Amino acid sequence: MGAMTDAMNTDDMDWDGAYRGTGDLGGPPPWNIGEPQPELAALIHDGKVRSEVLDAGCGHAELSLALAADGYTVVGIDLSPTAIAAASEAAARRNLTTATFVADDITSFTGFDGRFSTVIDSTLFHSLPVEGRDGYLQAILRAAAPGATYFVLVFARGAFPAEWTTKPNEVDENELRDVVGKYWAVAEVRPAFIHANTVTPPPGVELPGPDHPRDDKGRMKFPALLLTAHKPG
Repeated sequence: MGAMTDAMNTDDMDWDGAYRGTGDLGGPPPWNIGEPQPELAALIHDGKVRSEVLDAGCGHAELSLALAADGYTVVGIDLSPTAIAAASEAAARRNLTTATFVADDITSFTGFDGRFSTVIDSTLFHSLPVEGRDGYLQAILRAAAPGATYFVLVFARGAFPAEWTTKPNEVDENELRDVVGKYWAVAEVRPAFIHANTVTPPPGVELPGPDHPRDDKGRMKFPALLLTAHKPG
């Protein structure tokens, strides 16, 4: 999940409206790029992902769908019934029987104790209210199998202009390590990018400037962090 305009406040965002294209973003979610985020696709390509997989805050679930197409068993959980319905329909259309989707609150869901060998957070973390982080980290830890790996792709501090009063809850490396490290054994945090489609901002709001590079498909590359952690014990 992500944000491109000053109209967005992640603490009271209408996520279902966002996925219907009728919410604060004024159009299709820019983070819905039609494929997994490239940073996460590289992890899959390098064999870093093991079944079963939890796609935390899956949205339209291109990550889950790509994993299922590669033979992984994956469960996507998202707060938005609209996103979950779209993901389920896409899985059925593509005959992907190993992907299932659940509409639930990622900060408090239950019913998957010890199940997942990999948990992937593809741009969810910065969309959570800060006070929801502990519940989220405990919920996914409960759902993780012994020795599970946890990946987080999150906006880095400075990804959005400082003068924006409402924006994603960006993090720096120390904050991310401290918050996740309360429950997970952090192995690495490295610089990364979140790729997003360009959007037209509302009047008087400027998007990040030319210091944000573009990828080979013309998408904006926002500064991000990629964390790798493991379930302790």
